[in-house]
Amino acid sequence: MVNKFKTLLKKEKGFTLVELLAVIVILGIIVAIAVPAIGNIINDAENNAAKSEVALVQDAARLYDVQNEIPTEGITAQDLIDAGYLDTRSTDYDPTTVKITVDAENQYEVDGLD
Repeated sequence: MVNKFKTLLKKEKGFTLVELLAVIVILGIIVAIAVPAIGNIINDAENNAAKSEVALVQDAARLYDVQNEIPTEGITAQDLIDAGYLDTRSTDYDPTTVKITVDAENQYEVDGLD
């Protein structure tokens, strides 16, 4: 009877506690490496999107300036939208508060898109 019990225990399949702990530790290490990397990717994407938004408004201002000449006090993004140089979409900013001016070196400055 004791021999049958020993053979049944040997045939029983499963994981030991040490094996389960080893897997948990390995998964913890992978998560500790992956989470900061994903956070950096998200921050980089947000920064690149903001830079692209500014470049888009600058390009629209250049097109507007070629045909209409931007006044010295500047124009707003809403003016560019009304003139058809920018399309409206859901944004995190108010287009009436975004100011575009042209400096002495013909550089287009965009304020209000932070």
